Amino acid sequence: MKRYDLMHQINTRGTFLASKVCIPYLQKSRNPHILNLSPPLNMVPIWFKNHVAYTMAKYGMSMCVLGMAEEFRDDGIAVNALWPRTAIYTAAIEMLSGKDAGSVSRKPEIVADAAYAIICRDSRAYTGNFAVDEDILKEEGITDMNQYAVDPSSKEALMLDFFLETGPHTMKIAQQSSGSAAGDQIASIFEKIQANLSSELVSKTNAVFHFAVKGSESGDWYVDLKTGKGSAGRGKPSSAADAVLTMETKDFFDMFSGKLKPAGAFMTGKLKISGNLQKAMKLEKLMGILKSKL
Repeated sequence: MKRYDLMHQINTRGTFLASKVCIPYLQKSRNPHILNLSPPLNMVPIWFKNHVAYTMAKYGMSMCVLGMAEEFRDDGIAVNALWPRTAIYTAAIEMLSGKDAGSVSRKPEIVADAAYAIICRDSRAYTGNFAVDEDILKEEGITDMNQYAVDPSSKEALMLDFFLETGPHTMKIAQQSSGSAAGDQIASIFEKIQANLSSELVSKTNAVFHFAVKGSESGDWYVDLKTGKGSAGRGKPSSAADAVLTMETKDFFDMFSGKLKPAGAFMTGKLKISGNLQKAMKLEKLMGILKSKL
């Protein structure tokens, strides 16, 4: 509950309090703006089921936008929200996905430029909006979004941020294969993992993973990247796992064939992780090696 309280004190309470204290000064301003970094109110269960406390805290900020925009409309105080279309390369994303997250992320500058564009607008004409950085910049005539890519040469699809739907008008986190996993595909994957393990990979990863697979090929599997040259196979690991990863058969196969990134799977609820989250995301390295072999 301490973590729950901290999230709500910083996000919802902090937003409400900072706004409350600033209102008397904003009422004297010629073009007053409040801009919250919070998402559109998207009442879809997937954005609640794995992190309900966090979602409540962020949506609390967005509800401040909804309420205050109307409350202070006659004072000419604009209250808007801004959210990034894609993952932004910050310490949080690096913690989740490692340094390779830059290949699927944009720079923080895209959010800064969008924020500047919003606060330069007429506060009486633009209020009560849940804006997305990319959309704001396009409205300002900026069409080259590649300038904001951390790695402009990357061929990887950009990772969609939390709370935004995938669809024809947005970027997809990952393309899913049309068929379902069948037969002994998972056993085949672990044979290939075993064949490609090395002491170098063990030294870079230093973790033991336990995979609890559900669905058509349900069962327990492990990858030990902590001892010797590593090992992989059916069953639970002989030593305590640093992370337990639970997912459906198809999603497991997609993840190890490079079609679904661990961070993307985690953010969309397809991958549940218990244990050391940072070590779990080191699986990106293993998948990079296996991508051309599966």
